[in-house]
Amino acid sequence: MAININKDNCVGCGLCLDSCPYPGAIVMDGGIAVITEKCVECGACVDSCNAGAIEFEEAKRETGINVNEFKGVWVFVEHRKNRVDNVTLELLSEGRKLADQLGEELAGVLIGDDVENLARDCFAYGADKVYYVDGAVYEHYSTGPYTTAFSQLIKRYKPNIVLFGATHDGRDFAARVAVRVYTGLTADCTELSIDTETRLLNQTRPAFGGNVMATILTPEHRPQMATVRPNVMKKVVPDYNRTGEIIRFDAVVTAEDILYQVKEVVEHTAKTINLEEADIIVSGGRGIGGPEHYHLIEELAEILGGAAGASRAVVDAGWVPHYRQVGQTGKTVAPKLYIACGISGAIQHLAGMQTSDFIVAINKDPEAPIFRVANIGICADLHKALPYLKERFRELLEK
Repeated sequence: MAININKDNCVGCGLCLDSCPYPGAIVMDGGIAVITEKCVECGACVDSCNAGAIEFEEAKRETGINVNEFKGVWVFVEHRKNRVDNVTLELLSEGRKLADQLGEELAGVLIGDDVENLARDCFAYGADKVYYVDGAVYEHYSTGPYTTAFSQLIKRYKPNIVLFGATHDGRDFAARVAVRVYTGLTADCTELSIDTETRLLNQTRPAFGGNVMATILTPEHRPQMATVRPNVMKKVVPDYNRTGEIIRFDAVVTAEDILYQVKEVVEHTAKTINLEEADIIVSGGRGIGGPEHYHLIEELAEILGGAAGASRAVVDAGWVPHYRQVGQTGKTVAPKLYIACGISGAIQHLAGMQTSDFIVAINKDPEAPIFRVANIGICADLHKALPYLKERFRELLEK
């Protein structure tokens, strides 16, 4: 899409300037509104124009693109405190499979300040190359510089597939890069595969509230881009004897790209364990009966050294905060042990925990769908089962 101004209809009222959130994106020239290169096509000016002079027009489809020029699978390397995030290691493991099927190379894209040592982890998890953008401006994740640098990398080296973690940064970042390089983006994928006939990337994600799984293709544009949920791809066993090529890239970042600066990072220490990193999770559903009974979930989780989670029904009811939610609209988890207490097993919840190594379900309804994915099912009243389990676990752990 593109913004078009009909000069014959423009009355020079200036309402579009007032509505535009981006300084300098619209200017007045001889009493007529003019769109500049700073426009991001958000459409705010279209609704503000009472004269009907501004409208979206269909952009001409980019022609002449040769999809065969685009080669390789790329993974954006997220990192904090000089450590590669878990979701990146998962994506490198999955990217290795995709690259092998296509007969192409796998590369990590590492952006930061003096973090070249992290390339070692990328190679250990399957990367053949690491494209490295280094500089003080990249010390902390910042939308503008990161987007500019990555977009320039794509235009220079033309990757076939680019994968991002569906994290706070990944979701913010990937969408902007896709717009810059004029391609599509499939968000929150839970499965990736290569179509053997077309060699296209099958990008599968939940749709319509998780009731169906949609597979999306990008046949005419490149790169094929997707964000992938954490904890849905299995990590390979790393091989730190593997090595690869580090390619330094000097991106051109201007002052206009720096929309904000991180002055200080304040860490907040909480007693809870991050659900996405927990090896053991005990989750409660509506079957616990009310917020006054959630302590049963927390106590069992504490005894086991795990984290306390919840279903969407419990969160929507206001019994626990959203950060505890497991499921399609919450956290996707893959612990070694997942104990579901009073959770029926709606598809939205299963989408967030069914890749757990071992699942125990406690529910008094023998027909509850959760039993279909459980390794062990306990058909019982959780108010009787949980106190018993707490005591037994406590006794075993004290031995």
